[in-house]
Amino acid sequence: MYSGEQKKTVYDVIKRRRDVRSFINKEIPEDAIMNIIQAGHDGPSVGFMQPWNFIIIQSQEVKEKLAWAANKEKRALAIHYEDKDERHQKFLGLKVQGLKEAPITICVTCDPTRGGSHVLGRNSIPETDIMSTACAIQNMWLAATVEGLALGWVSFYKKNDVRDILNIPPHIDPVALLSIGYTNHYPDKPILEAEGWEKRQQLDGLIFAEKWGDKVE
Repeated sequence: MYSGEQKKTVYDVIKRRRDVRSFINKEIPEDAIMNIIQAGHDGPSVGFMQPWNFIIIQSQEVKEKLAWAANKEKRALAIHYEDKDERHQKFLGLKVQGLKEAPITICVTCDPTRGGSHVLGRNSIPETDIMSTACAIQNMWLAATVEGLALGWVSFYKKNDVRDILNIPPHIDPVALLSIGYTNHYPDKPILEAEGWEKRQQLDGLIFAEKWGDKVE
């Protein structure tokens, strides 16, 4: 179905994708943004519920408000590392969001009512709406990489803060703030790995055969 070179390209994009938090002031072509959103919309969803919406944010005023919400939560989370001095300092030094720098931020939301009261698969596992939205986000991340753009998933915020800032209805879940732009610093490794926060686990230890705990021979 695909040539060896095409397959290599896909795997290279998956391996190269990074969570980026530093952006430069350079305009993004509109078709690139729409390609990224289309890639999200082309993602798989359980019961074909397609629970996502995409809010495109370009206003500096709105980005400032979102940055406030993220910084507030970062300060609150820092308390968890106060008894671990080295980690506390590392955490405070991490750049966890580039909301004010990025030309565009996209809020990806999840509507748990999409599709009505009975959606194939969601009745058994309600979390499949969030799982489906995560699939859309991964597609967007890979598409951004293909477009030569950096993308950072901001995950430090209280959802009600984001709902208030973006006028999102109470039942809609603001799953992700995706900051997108060009960067001069596209890392070779994930930021947290490069900073020594965590190490990549060895794949061999994560694969079992037939049942949990049985190693592959």
